[in-house]
Amino acid sequence: MSHSTVPRSRAEADTTAKTQVTSGDATGSTGSPGKRPPDKLSLRLRFRRDRVLLLMTLPAVVLVLLFNYVPILGNVVAFQDYDPYISENGIVSILNSPWVGVENFQRIFEDSAFWQALENTLVLFFLQLVLFFPIPVLLALLINSVVRPRVRAIAQAVLYLPHFFSWVLVIAVFQQLLGGAGLLSTLLRDHGYDGLSVMTDPETFKFLVTAQTVWKDAGWGIIVFLAALAAVSPDLYEAAAMDGANRWRRMWHVTLPALRPVIALLLVLRVGDALTVGFEQILLQRDAVGPGAAEVLDTFVWWNGVRNQDFGYAAAAGLVKGVVSIGLVLAANKVAHLMGEQGVYKK
Repeated sequence: MSHSTVPRSRAEADTTAKTQVTSGDATGSTGSPGKRPPDKLSLRLRFRRDRVLLLMTLPAVVLVLLFNYVPILGNVVAFQDYDPYISENGIVSILNSPWVGVENFQRIFEDSAFWQALENTLVLFFLQLVLFFPIPVLLALLINSVVRPRVRAIAQAVLYLPHFFSWVLVIAVFQQLLGGAGLLSTLLRDHGYDGLSVMTDPETFKFLVTAQTVWKDAGWGIIVFLAALAAVSPDLYEAAAMDGANRWRRMWHVTLPALRPVIALLLVLRVGDALTVGFEQILLQRDAVGPGAAEVLDTFVWWNGVRNQDFGYAAAAGLVKGVVSIGLVLAANKVAHLMGEQGVYKK
């Protein structure tokens, strides 16, 4: 053993050991001297490191606070007999409106119109969940199977286009096709049959609304699924093909498992949005079929709050809807966890 590797005295050995310990503490797990691991950085250092990103997100945070969280404070009128005409200042009106406790909530649960609106909302939700939700998945699989990029781009553009139409235009198109003087009724009369008006039939209204939603938004819904499919490695398809899997086998064992986390996440979000089934779309057609078939919770809140000026009662109905929606999100996310998926948040 050479003399350069052996300490010449006990003091020199102690000095060498202390130097090694100090060097090990400084390097940490990264091995670079003088740097602390990322999880050991102080709040001030992390703020300095991420200050550009924080400044970029600041406008979005301010907008979310102003338009999503500050209005939550207005739910206090659900416990008041709120009168907006007490003062031109809305805060002063809230402070001076009389408190009624849970009287508005008692009125809600005793109101048959509320239960009818809740029933219509749930029926529309289940119809759209069964008939509408699978269609974007199927369209994404169909477009993803197209080999020629130009054909794929044209198909995407055609399917996306109706999403940018307003609901007024969408309903006008359906009126021209399925209304009493529309194309379908005209063809039936020309061939000796009685005409029909699907647009004013309360029995078929829920299916009509679902068909309108499919035509308008199914193409837009495939964007997320196409993005998930783009992340699938081609090696998986090649390995499956080498093992003898045909196109359907590859779709079942490679494509669908890749989409399963996205499908689970969107299902959880859709269940949380179950009590919101298209305010503008329903309101535009409400008078044609009557409130018995077309009244949903959103139009119920609008009709009582804006039209009847019963703001406390409408706020109570909206608050009930929000609480139930939160419960649905938590329940659906729990089911996603039991199925082995992440859902909206991890366990």
